[in-house]
Amino acid sequence: MDVEQCDLLIVGGGIHGVGVAQAGAAAGYRTVLLEQDSLAAGTSSRSSKLIHGGLRYLESGHIGLVRESLRERELLLRLAPQLVWRNRFYIPIYKQSSRSPFLIRSGLTLYAMLAGGRRGTRFRSVPRREWDQLDGLSTKDLRKVYQYWDAQTDDRQLTAAVMRSAMSMDARLCCPARFSGANVGEHGCLVRYENEGCQETIETQVLVNAAGPWANGVLALIEPQMPPLAIDTVQGSHLELPGRVEKGCYYMEVPSDRRAVFVLPWKNHTLLGTTEQTYQGDPSQVVPLPAEVDYLLDVFRRHFPNRPTEVLDKWAGLRVLPRATGAAFGRSRETQLPLDNPRRPRVVSIFGGKLTGYRATAEKVIALVSATLPARERRARTDELTLTAERR
Repeated sequence: MDVEQCDLLIVGGGIHGVGVAQAGAAAGYRTVLLEQDSLAAGTSSRSSKLIHGGLRYLESGHIGLVRESLRERELLLRLAPQLVWRNRFYIPIYKQSSRSPFLIRSGLTLYAMLAGGRRGTRFRSVPRREWDQLDGLSTKDLRKVYQYWDAQTDDRQLTAAVMRSAMSMDARLCCPARFSGANVGEHGCLVRYENEGCQETIETQVLVNAAGPWANGVLALIEPQMPPLAIDTVQGSHLELPGRVEKGCYYMEVPSDRRAVFVLPWKNHTLLGTTEQTYQGDPSQVVPLPAEVDYLLDVFRRHFPNRPTEVLDKWAGLRVLPRATGAAFGRSRETQLPLDNPRRPRVVSIFGGKLTGYRATAEKVIALVSATLPARERRARTDELTLTAERR
C-alpha cells in the first residue's frame, strides 16, 4: 500500500505552524500541516493582539529580539495592511511609578532608533493640555505622558491568512487531524495521525513540532525518544470590557509588581491584559482565574476610574518560557529550536516565540533543516508575499 510522502510535515496550526508552512511552501517543499482542532484554536487567538517590538524587553537587555520584532512589525504593516494596523500607544507616568520619565524617554529613544527612526516610529511628550482627552485616564498625581507607535492585529485572522498563503503554493492543511506518533529513521520520518476516526500515515523528510504548549507531549510520541525541553507554561488572561478607548492604546505599570498591562481598543470594546500565572494542567482547559480578573480590574480602575468594568468576555492563552526561577515578566522571549540531530535534523521543535516574529522564526526553521531536505525550486519569498483578510 502506497504511503503519502512530503518534504515537510508540521504539527500545530498556530501562528508558528502556519508560518513554517508558508516558508516551506515558498521554498518549494511539499508541505503538509496537521492541526487537531482549528487554526489558531489555542494561544494564537488568545494573545494581546499586538504586533510590536516589545518595549519592555529593552529593560532586560534583549536588544536583538526587539530589533528583529520591530523589523517584522514594519514588514507586516506593509504586507498585511488589512490585518495589521499602526496605533498610538500612551505611557502615563505617576508620582508613584517606579520608572522615571527619564528612564521611559531613554527607552523610547532606543526603541525609535531600533525601528529606524522613520515616520510612524517616533515618540513625543503629550502636552498637559491634552491629558483630559485621553479616554478618562486619571490625572491625579500624573507627572508625564509619552506617546509612541506600535501595531495591532486580529491574531486569528492573521493566522488564517498565512495558512491561505501557504495553501496558494500547494501546502496542504489536514484538519482536524490528531498526531498520534512518529518513527524517525535514517531516511525520514513515518508519521501516524488520526483523521475523521481513521488512522493515516505519511512519510516526511522533516517533522516540525509547532504544537505550542502541547510540544513536549508531541515529543513524547516520537521514536527514538527525544528529551523534553525544560519549560514553564505561563497563562496570560484578558478581559473584554464595555466601551472603546478611542485615542489609542495604554501601557500601564502595575504598582504592586511593576509589570506592564495594556488597555487596548478591540472592535467596539476595550481589551485589558495580560497576566502571568504558571499553569500546569491540560492546555485545552486554561481559563482566567478569579484572582487574575481582580488583578486586571484593579489596575484598570486605578487608571480609568470612571469607565465601566463589567466583564463582557474573558480568555486565557499559554506562553511557553524556559524553566527558571523568578517572575515570568523578566524572562527571555527568545524562540528555542531544539533539533534531534544538529548536522542532519529530522525533527525540529519550536518553543516560545512571539506572534510578531512568526515569519522570522519560520525562516530560521527552514534554514536549519535545509541540509536534510531535497533540492527544490523556490516559488516565492515570504518577505514579499502579501496577506489579505478573508472575504465575507
